Amino acid sequence: MLCLGSILICETPTSLIERHKVEEGRKVLRKIRGVENVDDEFDSIIHACEMAKQVKDPFRKLMKPVSRPQLVISICLQIFQQFTGINAIMFYAPVLFQTVGFGNDAALLSSVITGLVNVFSTVVSIYVVDRAGRRILLLEACVQMFISQVIIGIILFKELKTTGDNLSKGEAIFVVISVCTFVMGFAWSWGPLGWLIPSEIFPLETRSAGFAFAVSTNMLFTFIIGQAFLSMLCQMQAGIFFFFAAWVIIMGAFTWFLVPETKGVPVDAMVDKVWKQHWFWRSFMIEDDRPDVKVV
Repeated sequence: MLCLGSILICETPTSLIERHKVEEGRKVLRKIRGVENVDDEFDSIIHACEMAKQVKDPFRKLMKPVSRPQLVISICLQIFQQFTGINAIMFYAPVLFQTVGFGNDAALLSSVITGLVNVFSTVVSIYVVDRAGRRILLLEACVQMFISQVIIGIILFKELKTTGDNLSKGEAIFVVISVCTFVMGFAWSWGPLGWLIPSEIFPLETRSAGFAFAVSTNMLFTFIIGQAFLSMLCQMQAGIFFFFAAWVIIMGAFTWFLVPETKGVPVDAMVDKVWKQHWFWRSFMIEDDRPDVKVV
């Protein structure tokens, strides 16, 4: 699927411009936007590419206060993405479903179902994200994931703690439906947007350095949660879902107060239209006087 998908993916306008394929970049931008007149946005991309070429030390620029909002949001999105519990649930779905009373084959089948839900919900995100916006998807998913995890936690706590027995078939199926609802909420929000938003908020001159931090953070916390989840499930049992639900509340608060909407904002207008207008991040929008670009 990755091979077939890579055939269909077109080059980005920015990548083409940076490789001096200017007219091809213009054609791709027209194709993406679905309109002929893309001159203003195209000029802004060219300007951003020229500014990016002048930066000789992107990591140094990334450490300046003016880059603090992008860096903090990108790293936090990667941490929160893992603390939804999604990878833990996907890694150990067969074990989880066996725990609630499914047999071996049924547990594997249930994990396949959640995988398919993940794929199709991600496709939904492709069509919705530019219509609804980033913030609304993140916030809606927090509500959806929180409710799903609390329901699962209550069912497991009530049945497994009080009776010490497996769930009834009806209750086990309801748990699977709740898990699928949780996966659905994640897959059209925190999953893809955890990568989309950093790609939008970092300017070209610090994008590669910023993504290095974001990807490293994601891999680190994927490893931590993956290693810890099974032990946490054994010790906390139903409480593991309340643990992740508490993190979802923190994620929602972070999104509400600190993640601005970036839908339709050109990369070179991000500072003026987003960061300087934000109640908290605007205090960081003070350029450092120390030079970080080549003298031309």
